[in-house]
Order: sequence, then structure tokens, then C-alpha cells
Amino acid sequence: TRMCAGRTGQLLNLSSLANDCGITHNTAKAWISLLEASYIVHLLPSHHRNFNKRMVKAPKLYFLDTGLAAWLLGIQSCEQLITHVQRGALFETWVVGELLKARFNAGKASNLYFWRDRSGHEVDLLVDHGTSLSALEIKSGQTINKDFFRGLEFWHKLAGEIAGQSWLVYGGDNRQTRSNVTALPWHEIDPEQIVNHVNIHGSG
Repeated sequence: TRMCAGRTGQLLNLSSLANDCGITHNTAKAWISLLEASYIVHLLPSHHRNFNKRMVKAPKLYFLDTGLAAWLLGIQSCEQLITHVQRGALFETWVVGELLKARFNAGKASNLYFWRDRSGHEVDLLVDHGTSLSALEIKSGQTINKDFFRGLEFWHKLAGEIAGQSWLVYGGDNRQTRSNVTALPWHEIDPEQIVNHVNIHGSG
């Protein structure tokens, strides 16, 4: 479980995990299945829509309890977290976990995916609403950087008409809108609004 905590927010590589744990590939697969069935981890699939043929298809691994992941990593204080190498991954894990819980608590299956191609273009989360796809980028930084928007802007152009609302969830305090992307402070996200396609602006 500790080995998995170090991989939260990353593509699942069973061969690497098995090697680091000194177990077989099949045993690692069985352990991951057990952790998933116990709602300790969630495997986030890549979105099936074929925007191009060079997509990354391996799932990403996320802990559903960020506190547990932090504890397994030996993080015992906010001060440790601020400078920890896994800070960004844990922040992403927390956001993904909150959105997943919003679906599960409503008795609904997950409608969350990620998207990444082999050229390095990536969107942290896609929310599939059936007729549209909302996109989220997740950054732990407290100050907005224009580079935060690059993945969303690329995906928005690629997706065309099916591109829905796009959000940047980040570690700062100011909400703003840039080129069809709403930047949301971490403490202002409403998971139910995002996963259920409710207008987050509160207007038409």
C-alpha cells in the first residue's frame, strides 16, 4: 500500500510496481484489484474517444483518502506537505477524490477520465456528460501561471463542439476567467456542480 501511495496521481505501471515490491505481475494486479474493491484506490481510465490514435491507455492510480496517502508517505504536518515532492500529486489526488465521492454519494458511477497523448499533451480530468466533456486542470501552485492553461487550450481546440466548461483548480485564493477557462481556488470547488454539469457561474 505504501508503494501505491508513492504512485498516486501517476499512470499505473504494474511491472514497475511488482518489481519494486518483489512480487509477480499477477500478484501486483490482484493486490490493486483488492485495493480498488475496498475503495482505497481508484483507477482513473483514459477517455475512450479517439481524438487521435496516439493516446495513452494505461489508467492513473488515485487514493480515495488523501490523508491515508499522506500518512503512508510519512507526512505528519502541513509544513512537511508544503515542501514535499509529492505535494502536487496529493493535491491532485484530493481534487479527484472529492469529485469521485460526489458521484458515489449520489449513487452514480464515475464519469471521470483523464486524457493524454504520446506527444505530451494532457488534461488531468475529463467529466463526461454524454453530449459534452468538461475539462479540469489541477495545480497545487498558489499563483496562476499562463502555462497552467496550455493543456486546456490545446484540448479545447482538439475537442471542438463537444468541449464543455473548462476549469483550472489551483492552490490559490482568487477566482478568474481566461479564454473559456474558469480558475477556481481549491476552497471554492463544488464537486456536485462539476460532475453533474450544473452551471458553476450561476447564470445562463
